[in-house]
Order: sequence, then C-alpha cells, then structure tokens
Amino acid sequence: MPEFFREILPLVNDKALYTILKSYVDFRIGILSQFLEREKDVDRIRELQGAIAELRRFHTLREEAIESIAQQERSVYE
Repeated sequence: MPEFFREILPLVNDKALYTILKSYVDFRIGILSQFLEREKDVDRIRELQGAIAELRRFHTLREEAIESIAQQERSVYE
C-alpha cells in the first residue's frame, strides 16, 4: 500500500490539483446527498451513505498518504 501512496503523492502535494479534486468530491457529495434525501429503499440509502463516506475520505487523502509513507520510512530505520 505505501507504493500506492508514493504514486499519488504528486497529486496531493500539488495544491491546485488537490483543491480541484476536493471541489469535485464536494460536488459529488452534494448530488448523492440529494439522492439520499429522496430515497425510500433502505438498501439504496445504505449504499448512498457508503458512497458519501468513501468520497469524504478524499478530504484526508493527503494526510493519509504522508502518514503511510512516514510509517514505512520509520519501519525501515527500526
């Protein structure tokens, strides 16, 4: 998994790109929230809630990537 975070580091370290990504995430969360408000089927509600939760993780993607790489580097030196 740390290899993956190294690959996405350029995306999350570029402030302009990361800002655009988070804007898109917020846009998608808004759309899914509207669907959620109108949904009656309990299974579909759970599915939408899961999708929203997964999208929200993008807001902490930078911190997650940096921490994962730091943990890997610490384990190398231990």
